[in-house]
Amino acid sequence: MSDLKNVQPLADFNWDEFENGSSVNVSKEDLEKAYDETLNKVSEHQVVDGTVISVDKKEVVVNIGYKSDGIIPASEFRYNPDLKVGDTVEVYVENQEDKKGQLLLSHKKARLSKSWERVNAALENEEVIQGYIKCRTKGGMIVDVFGIEAFLPGSQIDVHPIRDYDVFVGKTMEFKVVKINQEFRNVVVSHKALIEAELEAQKKEIISKLEKGQILEGTVKNITSYGVFVDLGGVDGLIHITDLSWGRVSDPHEVVSLDQKINVVILDFDDDKKRIALGLKQLTPHPWDALDPDLKVGDHVKGKVVVIADYGAFVEIAPGVEGLIHVSEMSWSQHLRSAQEFLHVGDEVEAVILTLDREERKMSLGIKQLKEDPWETIEVKYPIGSKHTAKVRNFTNFGIFVELEEGVDGLIHISDLSWTKKVKHPSEFTQVGADIDVVVLEIDKENRRLSLGHKQLEDNPWDTYETIYTPGSIHAGKITEIMDKGAVIALNEGGEGFATPKHLVKEDGSQAQLGEELQFKVIEFVKETKRIILSHSRTFEDVKDEPKKVVRKKSKKEETPAINNVAAGTTLGDIDALAELKAKMEKGEK
Repeated sequence: MSDLKNVQPLADFNWDEFENGSSVNVSKEDLEKAYDETLNKVSEHQVVDGTVISVDKKEVVVNIGYKSDGIIPASEFRYNPDLKVGDTVEVYVENQEDKKGQLLLSHKKARLSKSWERVNAALENEEVIQGYIKCRTKGGMIVDVFGIEAFLPGSQIDVHPIRDYDVFVGKTMEFKVVKINQEFRNVVVSHKALIEAELEAQKKEIISKLEKGQILEGTVKNITSYGVFVDLGGVDGLIHITDLSWGRVSDPHEVVSLDQKINVVILDFDDDKKRIALGLKQLTPHPWDALDPDLKVGDHVKGKVVVIADYGAFVEIAPGVEGLIHVSEMSWSQHLRSAQEFLHVGDEVEAVILTLDREERKMSLGIKQLKEDPWETIEVKYPIGSKHTAKVRNFTNFGIFVELEEGVDGLIHISDLSWTKKVKHPSEFTQVGADIDVVVLEIDKENRRLSLGHKQLEDNPWDTYETIYTPGSIHAGKITEIMDKGAVIALNEGGEGFATPKHLVKEDGSQAQLGEELQFKVIEFVKETKRIILSHSRTFEDVKDEPKKVVRKKSKKEETPAINNVAAGTTLGDIDALAELKAKMEKGEK
C-alpha cells in the first residue's frame, strides 16, 4: 500500500518465529503506533484541507487523511451551491474523536478563521465574491460571506428601488465588499456596485446623444407627490406633475404606475445633463386645439369644478380645457360673497360661455345667466304697494338692508320702521337673519334697489292721535325716560309725549320722577313732526287761574277804551270787509 511506503521495519523483529506461527513478540502498543504513523498528524483546533467524498441535502462527508472521515452539516456550504465530490475544502478540527469515535469537523469555523483575511483582500483588490442571502433585516439584508454575516443595504441590491426584499432571501449572488469596520468587525457589501460600472458606460452613451425634443422609452422608477422619475436606461429623468397631463393632476398615481413603460419627450437638461426634464402630455395635442370649432359665446357647457378660490371657480369642461366662473357671475345678488358659498371642488355644473379666446386659451363662464334676471321684470313681481317678507342682511345707522330673493335687495329707512317708536339704531328693532314684513314704496331699477317700509303695513295712528290729543286736553301718562332737557311720557291712549323740566313740577313744588304716573295737559300737537308737548304743572296751575277770570268784571270805563282800542287797531281793509259782511247779511235776510 502506498500509505505504508514510509514505514521502517522493526530492528528486533524475529522473522523465524513469525514464519513458524509461534507468538510474535510484538506488543499491541507497538502495532497501534505503527498504524498511527501511517495516518496524517491531526491536531485539534487546527485548520486543515479536506476532500469532499460525499454530498447530500443534510450533510457533507470530508476526508482529511485521518483514520475516520468527518461529517459536516450541509447548511455550512449554503454559500456554495456548486459543491461536488472531489472538491477541496477547509475544515476546522473540533475533536479528533467524540464519544462515538467520530471525527468532528466544522467548515464554518475554518472559514471564519481566515474570513477576515479574505474579506480585507477582497476590499483591497475590488474582488467579486459570492454570498448567500440569509434573511431580511432593518434597512436591508444579511449576507453570509466566507462565514461572516455581512450587511447588504436595500439601496445596494439593485440600481432600481426594491419593493419586495423577500424574493432575494435564500439566493446566492455576487457581491463587492464596499466597507469594513475593523473595530466592530462589520462588513458592508453591494450588488449594485457590480452593475453600476456597466451602466455607467451605457449612461455616458445615452447622455451624449440627448437632445431637446427627443422621444425616448423609459420605465417608471419612482412616483412622488411632485412628479415621476423615469429610468431611460441608466439615466434618470423627472416628469413634473404639471407635465403629466394637460388636465389638472392631484396625484401622479392617477396617470402612471410603477414599472410602467412609457414614451417621454426631453424638455430640457442642465449643462452636465444630470438633471433631465421630461414631458408626457407634450406627446398629445393640446386640448384647446381639439376644442369644438363651433363652440361660441352664449353656448351652454357642462364640467367639473377642479379649483376654487374666493374670487371664483375653475371648471374643466374637457381634459385641459378650463373656464373661470367669477364669483360675480354666480348670483344676481350684488353682495360681496365668497365662491365657496356657491360651489365646491368636484361639483358637476352647467354654465354659459361669457367670453372665449382661443388664442390665449381662456374662457369665462357664468351660472347666474341660467336664471332670469329678476330686475328685468321687477315691476311685475314687486309693484309699488305690494307686501312681502324679506330677510334682514345687515344694518346701517340710517336703516336696514334686506333681501327679498336672490339678487333683489331693498332698504328700509329707519324712519319707516315704526309710526310711534323712536328707533335710534335698527338693531333695537330686529336682528340680522330675521324675517321682516315690508311694503314696496319706490323702485330704482337703474341702481337695482327697492325702497321699502315696515310701518306702512299698519294704519298711521297719528290720524287717531290728532283727534285725541287736542291742545288743552288732559291725559294720563307715565314717565319712561328722564333727560337734561326733559322727560319722555308714555300716554295711556298710545304714543309718546315730551315735557320740559319746568312742566314736570308737581303741585307741592317737587320734581316728577321716573316711573311716576301723572296727569298731563297737551300744550302742542304737531302731526307732521309727530310731536306732542305736555305739561303736568299746567293741570293745576290753569285750574287756579280760571275762577279769577270768571269772577272779575270790567267797569264801563274799562270797556270804552277797549272799544276804542279795537277801533284804533282796525285798518281800512278791515272796515271794508265788515261793510261787505254786513251787506251780505242784510241781503240774506231779505
